Amino acid sequence: MSSQLALLCGTAAVEQDGSHFTWPPITERTKAALLQQLDQGVSIYDRSGVIERLEDELCEYHGVSRAVLTSSGTAALYSMYAARGIGPGDQVIVPAYTFFATVTPLLHLGAVPVLADCDETGNLDPKQITQCITPRTKAVVVTHMWGLPADMASLKAIAEERGLMLLEDGSHAHGASIDGQKVGTFGQAAAFSMNGPKPLSAGEGGFVLTDDDETYYRILLHGQYNKRCRNELPEDHEFYRYAVTGMGLKHRIHALAARIALDQLRDLDTYLEGRANVANYLCEQLSELPGIAVPQLPLDVRSSWYGLILRYCPDELDGLSIERFYEALHAEGCREVDRPGSTCPLNLLPLFQDPAPLMPAYGSKLAYAPGDFPVAEAVHHHTLKLPVWHREEDLPLVDSYIEAFRKVTSNYQELQG
Repeated sequence: MSSQLALLCGTAAVEQDGSHFTWPPITERTKAALLQQLDQGVSIYDRSGVIERLEDELCEYHGVSRAVLTSSGTAALYSMYAARGIGPGDQVIVPAYTFFATVTPLLHLGAVPVLADCDETGNLDPKQITQCITPRTKAVVVTHMWGLPADMASLKAIAEERGLMLLEDGSHAHGASIDGQKVGTFGQAAAFSMNGPKPLSAGEGGFVLTDDDETYYRILLHGQYNKRCRNELPEDHEFYRYAVTGMGLKHRIHALAARIALDQLRDLDTYLEGRANVANYLCEQLSELPGIAVPQLPLDVRSSWYGLILRYCPDELDGLSIERFYEALHAEGCREVDRPGSTCPLNLLPLFQDPAPLMPAYGSKLAYAPGDFPVAEAVHHHTLKLPVWHREEDLPLVDSYIEAFRKVTSNYQELQG
């Protein structure tokens, strides 16, 4: 018997050739700006030129007083942790479900990451925090997964009650907000990535936000040394004598990357509005299908829609495995449908199960195992991720993806066995 499903020799629902999603948008304006920057210079050693302009605009956009650009989100996280005085023996509560770079800089600082489970959205569960606090706990780190802000009111209340630092990894969530307050402004400091696919992209880069001058000075010392430190640290600061060398690390962003980000920042809210429109349309259409649960946003929450996270519900499709469902979608031409791999519960990664071969000091401190964080593992296993397009001209492609989901869910019984 013939089948409509492409996996079973039918015709694919998505027929568009070439890439289905690219980011960031590179316009003629972007190209002209990069050529202009080439004429102005590609090496900037202090806070001047495009570095100054981008940091000022990031401060204005987020409503904070200080921003420091870095070479990557990982460098931003390292600088933030180091600047906040996190060091050997300090325990830091971190999400079990996040990209590993949220946590790995802590290992290089000698701190002990304490993993905590997530809630059904994939974000850090406030109820899990209190169970993890010990006399050695110094900070709580929250990642806003896939651009959806975490429950910051509850997390901030816990941190303040227990005297803990609250630090944010906003790498998925540029421009996201809760009741108008932007992600990255709830704690003592926040780190962001501007890696290629991030909502605000520099190709490669990152930045740290803070309103605390002391944190700012120490961030400079942990990666911006010499001219910038000599120009910006007060001469009476206790560490000014180290301005030339700082910590001896270089975390400066490249001038061309900063120029890309400056150009992208000026369109960020327009892009986010477009993403929100497409995400709402996708959720409206896909919510009607069995086997698919779409995210539900509170009225006061704005997501950056770094990804549209769909929860696969096998019970609604007679137990059809997610592996088979995913295979069928790809056969229909939905090559942008993803099952995230490296972004996963950290207890599933060898570095957090048996770090001793790479980091002998952690041999007895980290020994997580599969099964330790059941909610995070269930969320990860049942997640299907879509990119979120932002232009009206992308809607025909979006419709073909919706049709592919409709085909597979309507004919799922043919995939059994």
